[in-house]
Amino acid sequence: MFIVSFLTGKLLQVDSVSCYCKVDSGLKTVAEARKFVPGSKLCIQPDINPNAHKSKNSRRERTRVQPPLLPGLPDDLAIACLIRVPRAEHRKLRVVCKRWYRLLAGNFFYSLRKSLGMAEEWVYVFKRDRDGKISWNAFDPMHQLWQPLPPVPREYSEAVGFGCAVLSGCHLYLFGGKDRQRGSMRRVIFYSARTNKWHRAPDMLRKRHFFGSCVINNCLYVAGGECEGIHRTLRSAEVYDPNKNRWSFVQDMSTAMVPFIGVVYDGKWFVKGLGSHREVMSEAYDPESNSWSPVSGGMISGWRNPSISLNGQLYALDCRDGCKLRVYDGATDSWNKFIDSKLHLGNSRVLEAAGLVPLNGKLCIIRNNMSISLVDVSSPDKQVESNPQLWENIGGRGHFRTLFTNIWSSIAGRSGLRSHIVHCQVLQA
Repeated sequence: MFIVSFLTGKLLQVDSVSCYCKVDSGLKTVAEARKFVPGSKLCIQPDINPNAHKSKNSRRERTRVQPPLLPGLPDDLAIACLIRVPRAEHRKLRVVCKRWYRLLAGNFFYSLRKSLGMAEEWVYVFKRDRDGKISWNAFDPMHQLWQPLPPVPREYSEAVGFGCAVLSGCHLYLFGGKDRQRGSMRRVIFYSARTNKWHRAPDMLRKRHFFGSCVINNCLYVAGGECEGIHRTLRSAEVYDPNKNRWSFVQDMSTAMVPFIGVVYDGKWFVKGLGSHREVMSEAYDPESNSWSPVSGGMISGWRNPSISLNGQLYALDCRDGCKLRVYDGATDSWNKFIDSKLHLGNSRVLEAAGLVPLNGKLCIIRNNMSISLVDVSSPDKQVESNPQLWENIGGRGHFRTLFTNIWSSIAGRSGLRSHIVHCQVLQA
């Protein structure tokens, strides 16, 4: 842009976004420049920041001097390398530098791992010891090691009757329950497997403990339970939608209940529990119609805890130590024998199977002594003798003992339960 200097009459070339007070060096101040254009604003183009070029240049300079993620490689190739690092090493990656920390703290890194099939599933186990203290552990099936975790938040360090569920595959929620000091709680917190930290979530609408919970379409449902202070069993139910980040009430249960077993099967949530007069009751919730209905029949009568719905089939354990599996047949409304591992561990509560979870497409059985079995329920060959990969006993904190050791330990009275599992979940990252 060319303009004429007011003082010299010379034709000068200036930046079109510059302030007019910079046109002639003879105008020492903005006040002097304003005399020539009365009532004008500071800049010829007031909508443009006079420091725009400077800011952009500064940003470009910072970008140019910013160190690469990996020396000698463009960032896209560096990310392609970093997403292949095993999950067990991610906590080390976060402390390398700020850029690596920001990369692993965002959703892009883990979304890319998931889309490329590189995300790893870990088993998370909550235990209660003899003193009532809650602790938790994470099992890495790739290395067959238990990995360190941040402490359980104080409000849940001694809580009872709380719920546990996973949303979005990587967020583990703890909600409700009863604290020794606070009584029944509405509190909701969640742990992110991507950041390895705990966060707060909106509280439930109703205080409750010893309730039922499930996840359908990535929404968290809770129903029934008890509430300290009113001393009665609850009928109310509510749902949490993480996309809206809020709770809302759904249809009440037909009767008040304290559920002790529940599973999502065929698009419905089945719960079984004790009514107000301690009678056994069963109901099913249909999220499509937002309605509860009583259920009975072969499925309910033969239903045992723990159970799991995997690949459209409903499975349950057929013995206390989790060495036999049953499957529900909807056509005949009956439970049938499915797989027998031929390796029975005994009836001690230490060896009792406490949870069933899906892990890498297989059914995972977790026992109170932290031993783990993986069952390939999709295999057409259901005979362990001819298919050794059908039932795998993988290492854990409590390894399998021989039959002789189990019997001798029971006789000697040394198999007392030091802790028992209260919740099992699987998180992906």
